[in-house]
This record gives sequence, C-alpha cells and structure tokens, in this order.
Amino acid sequence: KVRLAKEFVKFNERCFARLLGDMRAYNYVVDITPDFDEVQYRIRAIDFDQQCYEGKKSLYLPQFFKDNYPFVELCMDLLPQETVLQYQKEERALIRKRLLSSKYRMKDLIDAMRLGGVSPKDKVSLLKKELGDHHKSGAFKKCQNMGDIVRVNLKMVLS
Repeated sequence: KVRLAKEFVKFNERCFARLLGDMRAYNYVVDITPDFDEVQYRIRAIDFDQQCYEGKKSLYLPQFFKDNYPFVELCMDLLPQETVLQYQKEERALIRKRLLSSKYRMKDLIDAMRLGGVSPKDKVSLLKKELGDHHKSGAFKKCQNMGDIVRVNLKMVLS
C-alpha cells in the first residue's frame, strides 16, 4: 500500500508539471511489475486529450478528482507530510533529468504548442492567473498561450 501511495504522489507531481489534466481513475492505468519478492507500481496516463487545455489549476492535479479519493486517503493514512515532500522532490529531479537529456525535443514541442491554438484564450488567462498565484510569481503574466505557460510552469516546478 505504501508503494502505491508513493506512486500516486509522484503521478500527481508529473501531471502538474506537464499540465496533464482530467486524470480521473478511468484515464490512467496502474502498471504492476513483479520485482523478485516485491511489486513495483507505476501509474501511467492513457488519455491525453486534456493536456494543456483546461483553465483551472486543480484540473491538473489528480488528487482533486473524486474518483481518486481512495488514493488520496491512502496517501494521507500512510505517508507523513515530509515523506510526501521527499517523493515530490525525487520526481522533480527525474523530470529535470529527462528534460535535460531531451531539451531540444522539448523546445520543439513547446514551440509547436506556442504556434497552435491548444486552448481558448479565456482558459489561458484563467490558468496563468491561477498558476501565478500558486507559484507566487508574476512570470505567468507574460504568457500568451499554453506553450508559454507550460514552459514557465516547468521552470517554476523544477527550480
């Protein structure tokens, strides 16, 4: 149960860093891998139609979906706050490492997002305000589109 709770904390962090929304229980799978005498868990998204589309910050945090409340309860029951913070820090370090190893691919993706209309302007405006408040930063005010927001959010989450 602790391993599953740990993975949910990390999954929540991955979704927020990359702004992957609508991660209700039916939009991801739990990949179970036997490892000698233990079992490893990895939560993997299977639905990406709400990536960088929504305007509300809470829609990018799986912990706020009613379907995921059993996971949230598991985390609250089994993981002390300092452990949760440690798992978040570990996941950010892994994301940072992946970004550094593929920075040109990431730049190309964000550039493509900046050109296309990924999300309506009203959702862009709402999200940049909510993320600015969340991170206590004015950096989001300059964002014109979801590509800009993802770039700034990654910088904030990973700094």
